[in-house]
Amino acid sequence: MRRRLPVFAWVPLVAWLLAACGDQGARAPFAESRTPPSLDVRFQPPAGWAWGYVKVGDDLVQRYGVSAPHGAPRGQVLILPGYGESAETWFETARDLNDRDYVVWILDRQGQGGSERATPWRDLGHATSFAPDVTATKAMVKAVIRPKGRDPFAILGAGDGGVIALRALEEGLQADSLILSSPNFDVADLPRPKGELIRIARWARTLKLGFLRYPGQAGWKREGPDGFAARLTHDRQRGAVQQAWRLANPDLRMGAPSLAWYAAFYDAVDATGRDLERVRTPVVMLDAGQDAKTLPQPQSAVCAALPRCVETRYPTARHALHLETDAVRVPWLRAIETALQARSPVP
Repeated sequence: MRRRLPVFAWVPLVAWLLAACGDQGARAPFAESRTPPSLDVRFQPPAGWAWGYVKVGDDLVQRYGVSAPHGAPRGQVLILPGYGESAETWFETARDLNDRDYVVWILDRQGQGGSERATPWRDLGHATSFAPDVTATKAMVKAVIRPKGRDPFAILGAGDGGVIALRALEEGLQADSLILSSPNFDVADLPRPKGELIRIARWARTLKLGFLRYPGQAGWKREGPDGFAARLTHDRQRGAVQQAWRLANPDLRMGAPSLAWYAAFYDAVDATGRDLERVRTPVVMLDAGQDAKTLPQPQSAVCAALPRCVETRYPTARHALHLETDAVRVPWLRAIETALQARSPVP
């Protein structure tokens, strides 16, 4: 009698065969993206925008971009986008900061945007650990940006990019200020209760099945909601920007994260929470009052635990503050500029 392998025994084999048959080019990093037709000029690359790559050891290649002001710079800022975002989504903000005479750097996260992928499925946000993101951030500052100390240097972490920024500072990275925009320390829209999901995610990662998505969570879809429909912003035009870039550039498309990504995220949150007292950098935390992506209580708890943190919550704002209406975005930009100007932000 022929014995049959259990279902889970077949999964790694099938995944290996798919990966072996897949085009390795699907994993490769890429720089130049195609500007969507009819995209308003404010959402297009800032003048002089340039792309580059950073790689540390055996970690994946990560893409970054940079633009400078027309005149003498007053300082520099490194932006770490949140899950699923590419640098292109932040072009309007980069333009605004360039107009205020700041050099702007944007580092795409591992496995996102124009960065190299860990799997053949390019729209799968997959990471087994956030440590490579932290290492790349430190390398980006020390080897590429190389702030001299004469002008202010700040890091802006958005969403779970705030976890990366905090962890890098806990590990010794130096900055004059840290700006956290809708930082995510606990996901609000999990596919199942948090404790259960973490157990499943860590179990899947241990069994080398972490590349799987949780059942019911999907990859990128052309008919999927844009930022406005997903309740990330009240601004219809800004809410359509990310989807426009994805439609024009298949390599930028992102769906739901892998199970291993959830495990890596909560591992990083736990590690960051244990070492918050190490962060001596002044922190400005800017939160959204109508955030459907992250929970507010952990934000306030983190700010209270930090030695130097000032928290501002915009009651009418949704998660993507950089894509919100001018009623929210203008004071948000003003708060960022204040943090950039002052090496020791105060309330």
